Amino acid sequence: MADQPALDEVVEFTSDLIRIDTTNRGGGDGQERPAAEYAAARLAEAGLEPTLLERTKGRTNVVARIEGTDPSADALLLHGHLDVVPAEARDWSVHPFSGEIRDGVVWGRGAVDMKNMDAMILAVVRGWAREGVRPRRDLVVAFTADEEASAEDGSGFLADEHPGLFEGCTEGVSESGAFTFHDGSGRELYPIAAGERGTAWLKLTAGGRAGHGSKANRENAVTRLAAAVARIGEHQWPLKLTPTVRASLTELAALHGIEADLDDVDALLGKLGPAAKLVESTVRNSANPTMLDAGYKVNVIPGEAVAYVDGRYLFGAEDEFRATLDRLTGPDVEWEFQHRSVALQAPLESPTYARMRAAVEEFAPEGHVVPYCLSGGTDAKQFSRLGITGYGFTPLKLPAGYDYQALFHGVDERVPVEALHFGVRVLDRFLRTA
Repeated sequence: MADQPALDEVVEFTSDLIRIDTTNRGGGDGQERPAAEYAAARLAEAGLEPTLLERTKGRTNVVARIEGTDPSADALLLHGHLDVVPAEARDWSVHPFSGEIRDGVVWGRGAVDMKNMDAMILAVVRGWAREGVRPRRDLVVAFTADEEASAEDGSGFLADEHPGLFEGCTEGVSESGAFTFHDGSGRELYPIAAGERGTAWLKLTAGGRAGHGSKANRENAVTRLAAAVARIGEHQWPLKLTPTVRASLTELAALHGIEADLDDVDALLGKLGPAAKLVESTVRNSANPTMLDAGYKVNVIPGEAVAYVDGRYLFGAEDEFRATLDRLTGPDVEWEFQHRSVALQAPLESPTYARMRAAVEEFAPEGHVVPYCLSGGTDAKQFSRLGITGYGFTPLKLPAGYDYQALFHGVDERVPVEALHFGVRVLDRFLRTA
């Protein structure tokens, strides 16, 4: 059981880490080293020997291993990223990097994504050091850089260049799971992530004949690109249910007392009320146009036009995704991956999933644990290259009115102190039994 110092430290560490600005603006613009040094110092104080690693100066990762009591057991990876997305101070009620603790709430960028989990990990590990606790299986702790962009300086670099640090790891646990989801009927759901859609950030390029804006031009690159972008944006992707999504729909339907008609998923989603938000983005592939870049003067038809699309595909559906993009872009527009990462699927029958469920149920007996698939992605994608199966498990007990998913990358990101205390207790319970 987590001790009182651990409960105090998780709040302190969350606030401290928020105050360290680790904004990742993409394109290599980021600086995680101060946060990495902070985390490494806290681990060293607990008697561990953390290693700091960089692919690029300032983009620092931290890895440490806690030796388990059973040398024959597979190791478990526990990881969290140190970087955060940008925040505009003028849009916030408090400064996004203040780490202010007010009215029982910790405010700032990273409060839920995901310096809260980083702080939980540190608090639990330090609590174990005070108690002399050792886990059954080796536990590898990793704090990564660059998750909010390509992960090339973070988990990708670690997986490709330092696989030996993760020797024996077969499973990993990280962000986006075991948070309270209020379904609108008084029920508290605790979704645990057991899958992720693949990431396909695309660059579309249309070629054409440059010319004067007043002249007829049937080879207009902007027109060609606009037509392809419109086709992509309007495309209705077919339903495709992965095992995790099927299980999620089945369990949610049972909680609502309705039949899980998986032959008419859209109708089923309409009967699930707010709980449909947990599933609706993961029953199909998707491709959303997000950026356009063409031309330099109003009376000049450019010879090239470029667009960017945020694509996501389900486990087992990448070939379908590629074929559909070929068809939608047509003969006049080329497309390529600007960034690609795999889709993931984790088993729900594993002892690890059962132990995560049991840990949540011990401290939230009124809640209902359900599996779900992330519509986006995490560092688990890169660690999967090492054969590590990833789950999303960042336990938080949130009061009604806290939209956890909306706070991700949102304005006034914040987390209640009591939610952090719950997280430490649940994470401690799970890791002691894992």
